[in-house]
Amino acid sequence: MEFEYVAEWFKYADMDFISAEHLLTLYPQPFEIICFHCQQAAEKYLKGYLISIGEMEPLKTHDLVLLKIECMKSELCFENISHACEVLTRYGVQPRYPNEMEIIEKRYEKSY
Repeated sequence: MEFEYVAEWFKYADMDFISAEHLLTLYPQPFEIICFHCQQAAEKYLKGYLISIGEMEPLKTHDLVLLKIECMKSELCFENISHACEVLTRYGVQPRYPNEMEIIEKRYEKSY
């Protein structure tokens, strides 16, 4: 059961990432939505990892930094993604609402 549950988290993360890649083919590119899907993919991968090590209920947060800290309790190598977590976290909610955040191309490239 646990393996199937983890696989579901990773499947949904993969779908977010595939969606972001597909959106890159559009013109104009919807940067806010691309960055949102990248953040969502990272969030689901981190939560899937936490479930795989025994946390059946990972933190209910979009904050990738907090999730990374939880992952580091088991594996210190998660420190390597600190900067990416900081960059991506801001795209978890803000870009989903009008006038909250305009993402310029330079910022988008750093998040993908």
